[in-house]
Amino acid sequence: MDSIEECVRRVKAGEVDGFEPIVETYKKPIYIYCCRMLGCKQDAQDAVQDIFIKAFTKLHTYEVKVSFSSWLYKIAYHHCLNLLRKRQVRMRVSRLIRSTGHADSVEQSLERRWFSEPLEYAMTKLSVEERNLLVLRVFEDKPFTEIAQILDKNLSAVKKKYARMKQKVIKLIQEKEGTGLCEIRDSRSKIEF
Repeated sequence: MDSIEECVRRVKAGEVDGFEPIVETYKKPIYIYCCRMLGCKQDAQDAVQDIFIKAFTKLHTYEVKVSFSSWLYKIAYHHCLNLLRKRQVRMRVSRLIRSTGHADSVEQSLERRWFSEPLEYAMTKLSVEERNLLVLRVFEDKPFTEIAQILDKNLSAVKKKYARMKQKVIKLIQEKEGTGLCEIRDSRSKIEF
């Protein structure tokens, strides 16, 4: 199988079949990333399709100075960010229209099951940028250098934001659990509390 860079070169040269190995390589990691960012499997499936369409149409803008993975995750981040913004608007509108006594939507039910309750609680209290940082570092096990590329931030700023976000999550989990014991590890994508 060709390397990703070779596949990109082939697609840029007009061989559209060269994009299939790219999709096969990244569809599962991008799907998992979208699930964690969006909290809904159906939204994640739709997002993955849209992300690969965007990647294909914008492939001519990709330059080898950053890794293809970073470039693709940046597209995924911005796509998820837009979906989360639209979701917030829909939720505000539906709150205005809907009466207080209602059942959870299927999406809300899936969100509740996707994470443990304390972590889910903490995730809902994070900004989109903090959530993205948590997902990239803890769940995706991305190195800080790649996260800095994805977020278009310098390395030291990303490390500082991560340290602050980590303390915030620990505090929120402790608050939810009513305990003082909590640890978040970012190696091998493990979270312990």
